[in-house]
Amino acid sequence: MMEPHAQPLRGIDIQQDESPSAHGRTQDETQSKTQGGAIDRYFQISARGSTQRREVIAGITTFLAMVYSVFVVPAMLGKAGFDTRAVFVAVCLTTAFGSLLMGVWARLPIAIGCAISLTAFTAFGLVLGKGLSPSVALGAVFLMGVTFTAISVTGVRSWILRNLPAGVAHGTGIGIGLFLLLIASNDVGLIVKNPGAGMPISLGHITAFPVLMSVFGLAAILGLERRRVPGGILIVVIGLSVLGLAFDPSVHYTGVFALPSLSAPGHASLIGAMDIRGALSMAVLPSVLALVMTAVFDATGTIRAVAGQAGQIDENGRIVNGGRALTADSVSSIVAACLGGAPAAAYIESTVGVAAGAKSGLAAATVGLLFLAVMFFSPIAGLVPSYATAPALMYVGLLMLSSVSKLHMDDLVDAMSGLVCAVFIVLSANIVTGIMLGFCTLVIGRVIAGEYRKLNVGTVVIAAVLAAFYLGGWAI
Repeated sequence: MMEPHAQPLRGIDIQQDESPSAHGRTQDETQSKTQGGAIDRYFQISARGSTQRREVIAGITTFLAMVYSVFVVPAMLGKAGFDTRAVFVAVCLTTAFGSLLMGVWARLPIAIGCAISLTAFTAFGLVLGKGLSPSVALGAVFLMGVTFTAISVTGVRSWILRNLPAGVAHGTGIGIGLFLLLIASNDVGLIVKNPGAGMPISLGHITAFPVLMSVFGLAAILGLERRRVPGGILIVVIGLSVLGLAFDPSVHYTGVFALPSLSAPGHASLIGAMDIRGALSMAVLPSVLALVMTAVFDATGTIRAVAGQAGQIDENGRIVNGGRALTADSVSSIVAACLGGAPAAAYIESTVGVAAGAKSGLAAATVGLLFLAVMFFSPIAGLVPSYATAPALMYVGLLMLSSVSKLHMDDLVDAMSGLVCAVFIVLSANIVTGIMLGFCTLVIGRVIAGEYRKLNVGTVVIAAVLAAFYLGGWAI
């Protein structure tokens, strides 16, 4: 028989010493505790072992790591016929809304923005691939957000999260860490696609300026974190941006202030332009399901990984304010559709802020306010080159690899299924694919090993749903 009361995530330990707050009380922290204040009490900053100054710095660090989205998302949707100016505003507003909701309501240091993977599916899968109009594609995003919110509010999404086996849960964090390393390395040209025969990737131009700056930045972060310098990651990001402005011809100063534009001349605004009736057709609904399934596991895994890194998981392995976090994440997609943007999700770049010391929602709220400001100061945001944020992503990726030590090798099936999950997240460049393979490996392995009693109903159901999702050809 299966054990219906098994708690797969129970006993998961969080390494508190990865945060600067674990190395003793700083003068700022002592002052924060003494002075108190409404902000400190509301966000439980001192209670979580942080300070207001540290939370704001961490929020700025997260902002710098994810501000690239205001350029990447409009560029992708622009190729599908969207008005890039309107999308730019939509991305800023969506990120501001989602991050403020997550920070102020759920009180977690997790920023929300338009998901790059779901943006790519919307642009290249729905519009360019299926020939849908931008308004119908926005209708599909809206339906996805409504469905996503429904399963979050009703507890289905929390149920999925609770039934994550320990090995797959840790493997997801490891895989996302490897994924971050690959994304950052590829973004600066350190690792590139191999145009010839052999392995799919190869070493890039190791002497190129972006590569040298990224490697130097990573080494600098390691040194500053070792010395416990507050805001060390932010210092490196700003320093590399200054060097880029001084020595990199591709980094240009184009001004400071720019008024936001809801639409280009001759184009109607995308705000409220979604065609929900058109998205309800049988030809589009399977794509809505694909968006939902991908968001459930991608975003849920990200929220758990960031919360775990921030030490916001209780003794039962559950995320602090997890229900609110999942709802804030899903509601943001509805808002994104109404504003004319791409599906929203928790950003794994939030781990950059956590590495800088974030433990409360003040960091996420800071991100939200900064994205509101970006609408008016977009030229300055463009001064941060990719090689200025890549070292931060690399550092966080390396930190997340520490979850390997949490795999219990005495339970071979559980541990190996976690490693399968981790490896195939990076090999397939898809978080959901890694989770699916991890679940299926665990269930089949348990049965063949005669350990089926260690399974619970939830794990088997999730594995079956994921397998059917992929075998049916609905996966992104």
